[in-house]
Amino acid sequence: MGHFFEILAILVASVVIVWLFRRLNLPAILAYLVAGTIVGEHVLGITGASIDYEHFAELGIVFLLFTLGLEFSLPKLMAMRHLVMGVGSKQVLITAVVFLLISLFVGLEIETAFVIGGILALSSTAIVIRQLNESGSIKRKSGQISVAVLLFQDIAVVPFLIVIPFLSDSGDSSMLMALLFALLKGVFVVALLLSAGKWLLPRLFNQVAQVRTDELFVLTTLLVTLFAAALTQFFGLSMALGAFLAGMMLGESQYKYQLEADIRPFRDILLGLFFVTVGMKLNPILLFTEPVKIALIVIGFMGIKILIIRYLAVKAGESKKDSWASAFMLAQMGEFGFVLISLSATVGVLSSELTSLLLGCGIISMAITPYMIKNARKWSVKIAYDGKNDDVGEEQKVNASKLNNHVVICGFGRVGQTVSRFLKEEKIDFVSIDIDPIRVSEAREAGETVLFGSARQIEVLNAANLQQAKLVVISYGAAEQSLDVVQKVRSISKSVQILVRTRNDDALVSLKDAGANEVVPESLEGSLMLVSQVLNLSGIPFSRIVRRVQAERKSHYHRLHGFYPGVDTNMSAESIERLEFVHPTLLPDDAWANGKTISELGLTAKRVEIIAVRRDNDEFSEPADDFLLKAQDTIVLQGKPRRVERVERFLQEGP
Repeated sequence: MGHFFEILAILVASVVIVWLFRRLNLPAILAYLVAGTIVGEHVLGITGASIDYEHFAELGIVFLLFTLGLEFSLPKLMAMRHLVMGVGSKQVLITAVVFLLISLFVGLEIETAFVIGGILALSSTAIVIRQLNESGSIKRKSGQISVAVLLFQDIAVVPFLIVIPFLSDSGDSSMLMALLFALLKGVFVVALLLSAGKWLLPRLFNQVAQVRTDELFVLTTLLVTLFAAALTQFFGLSMALGAFLAGMMLGESQYKYQLEADIRPFRDILLGLFFVTVGMKLNPILLFTEPVKIALIVIGFMGIKILIIRYLAVKAGESKKDSWASAFMLAQMGEFGFVLISLSATVGVLSSELTSLLLGCGIISMAITPYMIKNARKWSVKIAYDGKNDDVGEEQKVNASKLNNHVVICGFGRVGQTVSRFLKEEKIDFVSIDIDPIRVSEAREAGETVLFGSARQIEVLNAANLQQAKLVVISYGAAEQSLDVVQKVRSISKSVQILVRTRNDDALVSLKDAGANEVVPESLEGSLMLVSQVLNLSGIPFSRIVRRVQAERKSHYHRLHGFYPGVDTNMSAESIERLEFVHPTLLPDDAWANGKTISELGLTAKRVEIIAVRRDNDEFSEPADDFLLKAQDTIVLQGKPRRVERVERFLQEGP
């Protein structure tokens, strides 16, 4: 029973704190660490021996490394080898050595110093990549440097995972022997797993995929991951190493994305639990008793990392501005640092006081990371201002500033390019904005007017001379992105026409409210095109078809909105808010609505429509207000799922 309450306490703390941290825009990892600290022995003392959870928590790391292996691609590594080897490898090596020497100087054992060097050399892949993706900076040069360094750090974790278990039971003389022995074992296991992966795994997954049941696929994924982890553990190496290799082997297969989707829920929950158990080891009293010491360590190690990364990036031929920016982004301690701390504490290389100290510093460095990434660009431009303007080339600004009464196309993908071709044929001026550097340079070489940058940034929209434009076409499929751009465009110009393309009609209303003049939902337009072909081939005159299609567009696709949900309809919280369902409901003999007219029901106030009534074998579509309902009528309702449910109850029971 005690265990049940402990788990309940962990869940309550996690849910509350993760919710709070996400509201404050802080990373979820931090929330788990704080939750662990609160329920741990040093604060509330709810959890007894945290050893019980560590077995589960270790599975979180196993799955994390499995997904890391899936995403690890040799081609990507080769494509970025200049940065990965030039900046990444040297960063890990130099940083680790610098911190090892500092630790020895402070009087720590060589094993402990070695581990601390490794822990502080790593940065947080999860936080940095997420922030870069959200801000759209991942395509920038500074983002690419950061990704390359993180790529190497992720590989560098593997040797540490092999070596750390051997450090505890060795004296100085045998430390080198232990390392050599560990690496030999490592090479043997890697060879064994990779050969098994090449010949066995693809055949196994082909067999499983043919059965076509999702749960078997998930079970097999879990089995393969855990089997590989068990194998490496049997040889005395870390479980995470086996999982990484299993992921790496499957990363080349066609099942990569399916595997990743299957493993994600397990990984996220168990990883959360792992960070909770790490948080349990933190003694928060340290933060209050030795704040100066912790502040000095945090400033010290982040400062040293910034200088090392900046120096190496400049040496690799990058601009000072980008080098500073990526250095600011990578200054923190990473989640793998916590993995190594946990492993080292378990094998006894780190004392509990050192563990707490390192955890405290890591948590603080992670907490300030989102702020540092947000401002990295600004700071780097201030430090290394070289007189050149940012991102948008001068020659482009000149091009765009001469334009007047032109069209601005946000997003130069397939849709954006199709629009531009028709505009060109009609001799209408246009300028496009895109954030993909390869696409931009290809298009520019072909003579297109394309600006590099994100249309979410006001400077880039100004560079496209938006004030003078007559129309803005937003061609992204994603509604959130488009919504952001619509608001930015409206803040610059109140009068410009805005046309938005979306994948479906989920966000039609919110885009209109934000200021879009026209919204073109792809799925509904596709349906309309199909309908016009069907009617045409069925012998309906073309002029009538055109009238029907135009009427649909004018009524904002009114009749196309609702649909019957199926097994594969996305019922997640955010999409259910936007969907409109069509749902039939039968009026039994005792229903309240029997004998009432449609206007008496007052459904307009409830924002649900009756689109048809079936009586015996007759169907009355769009019935009039004075239509009288009878028992055994089937009423077809259309509206948002929650409202339809309410109205269904209302028809049966009355107000």
